[in-house]
Formats: sequence, C-alpha cells, structure tokens
Amino acid sequence: MRTERLFPAGAGLALLAVLLAGCGDGAPEAPPPPAQVTVMTLAPARVELTEDLPGRVAALRVAEIRPQVSGIVQRRLFEQGAEIRAGTPLFQINPAPFKADADMAAAALHRAEAALTRARRQAERLEPLVEADAISRQAYDDAVSQRDQAAAEVAQARATLARRRLDLTFATVDAPIAGRIDQALVTEGALVAPTDAAPMARIQQVDQVYVDVRLPASALEAMREALRRDGGGVPVTVLRGDGTPSDLSGRVLFSGITVDAGTGDVLLRVLVDNPRRELLPGMFVRARVPQARHDAALMVPQQAVVRVGGKPLVWVVAEDATVRAVAVDPGERVDHRYRIRSGLTAGQRIVIEGMERLSDGATVAPRPWRPAETR
Repeated sequence: MRTERLFPAGAGLALLAVLLAGCGDGAPEAPPPPAQVTVMTLAPARVELTEDLPGRVAALRVAEIRPQVSGIVQRRLFEQGAEIRAGTPLFQINPAPFKADADMAAAALHRAEAALTRARRQAERLEPLVEADAISRQAYDDAVSQRDQAAAEVAQARATLARRRLDLTFATVDAPIAGRIDQALVTEGALVAPTDAAPMARIQQVDQVYVDVRLPASALEAMREALRRDGGGVPVTVLRGDGTPSDLSGRVLFSGITVDAGTGDVLLRVLVDNPRRELLPGMFVRARVPQARHDAALMVPQQAVVRVGGKPLVWVVAEDATVRAVAVDPGERVDHRYRIRSGLTAGQRIVIEGMERLSDGATVAPRPWRPAETR
C-alpha cells in the first residue's frame, strides 16, 4: 500500500520536469554583455627622441713635456698627479753651461761694440780729409766699409747673446698648458735632449673633456638637422653606470666626415664640462644623444598595438561604443610607447586593455585607462 501511494507522486514530478524542459527550449538566449575594456584619448605631445650610445673620454688638450735644450736634470719641481697652471716650472736642467755660453756671448757683444765705435770714429776723421783731397777716396771707402762691417758684427753678437739667454731660460722646463700632470717619466740625474723619443711628463686638461661616440650613419641626417636647429650645439647627457642620467652635460660640437667602412658608424664629438674631474681620459661611458624632436606626436602604449598577420593594428572606440581595428604605422618606441606615424588622429579613443575577444562592430563598456604606476 505504501509503494502504491509513492508511485503517482514520482510520476507527477517527472511530468513537471518534461514540461519545464519544453518551455526552456522555446525561450530566446540573452545577448552577451559588452566587453570590459580600458581606453585612452589620444592627445598630441612634444617628444624628444634620444639614443644611448657608447663613447670614450679624451682630454681637451694634451701636452707632452719635452726639453728644448740638452742637459742633466737637476730637480723635479712638481708633485705627480697635481693640478698645474700654465707657466709653472716643472724640471730644472743644469743651467751652468748655458750661463757660461751667455756670458761668452755678452763679452763678444762688448768687443764688437768697441770695434764699431772705433770704426765710426775713423770714418768721421777721414770724411773732411777726403773732401779736402788730403787722402784718397779709396782710403775713405775702406774706413766706411770697416764701420759697416763692425755694425753687422754687433748685430750678430746681439743675436747670439739673445739665443744663449734663451737657452738659459729653457734650462727651466715650464708647463705649456694648465691641467693635471701625470707621473714624471725622467728622474734627477737623467740626460735629456730635444731629440728624445719619450717625453719627460704629460699634462692633460680635464676640466672639460671630449666624449667621442659612434653614431650610425643612417642617423646622421637627423643629427645634422638638430645641429642646424640648435646653433649652440645639441645637448647631451652623460649616463651613470646604472644607466641613470648624471649631472654631467655637454653639447655636440661636430660630426665626423668619414664613415667607418667596417661598422657603418661616424664619429660624434661631444664637449662635456668636468669640474669635479669625474671623467678621466680613456674611460668608456654612455651618452644620451638627441635624435629627433616631434612637437605634436601621438604616443600610444606598447600593449595597445596588436599584430594580425604581421600588420600592426589598434582598436578604436567610436561614439556609439563600438570598436573597429585600424591599421597604423608605428615609429620609434620611447618608454614603452610607440609614436604613431599614421593611422590615428588626436581625440580618438583607443583600447589599451581587454582587446582579447574583440571583433569589428562589437559593443564595449569602456572605462579610463590608468598607467600601472598610478594605480
């Protein structure tokens, strides 16, 4: 009896389930919700395009200290590695031989001057006699000739004395330029001569230095345009070892006129102020060199550009919240952003995130995009 009562109830439930299933097959499916996307509005901005290039530091001026006279070095008059002013005495060569030569030249000058005085007086005495025909014209002409010869000997003696005094001055070797001096390459007691292959020391001016960088020849035209635009020189920033900009800055002086056949690069010389002597000749550094400037560039985040079949596309959101794929021509990449050369205009809204399932004409639910660092 109990089983018979339960059977009709089970049959009723089964019938109800069949009816509900029949009703569900005839109901229309609900449309999918709009895709959630983040968008940004394009606005023109000024963009400076730069490139980090390796370079090598060179001193502004280098002077090799060499003697102008031969002799024995008596003293070194500087501290090695010190800052030297122009004209500072560096080495003292034994001056005794040059002083003796100067004294001999001075004595020879006095002798020549005495001979000139005697020759002048003799010519003056003979002049009235030749006019009175008391002596022959030949005798007077000989006296005049001796006077002129004595005057020439005086001039020669003076030149010799000046040369000997100059050699005495050269016995003290002075610094021709200001800068930092390296170690002394000769010691006291060494015999030096102007024909020596090695210098006595070297001075390098490093309060300003050159940074020679290599620029691809393909970018040379843009650099020349920048040099014409900025008459005072294109500004350049020297980078630290970790790649961050330092407070050392300079300007491009000129670009080379020869392209390296092996690398296709051209020399770019940069003048950098180096007041704290941080840059030393021979160091390798990296310099941030401007390449181009765009006053109204359209920059889009890198993730907004998708490639379909190798073609770059950007999803643009219309006023009615529908999207369409637009072909673009991306240019340089700066800070994870592309400069769009063509395909987009200012004021358009583009999709940054959420474009995985988009199709042309699809409706989206846009919301403003915020960069990761501001979230």
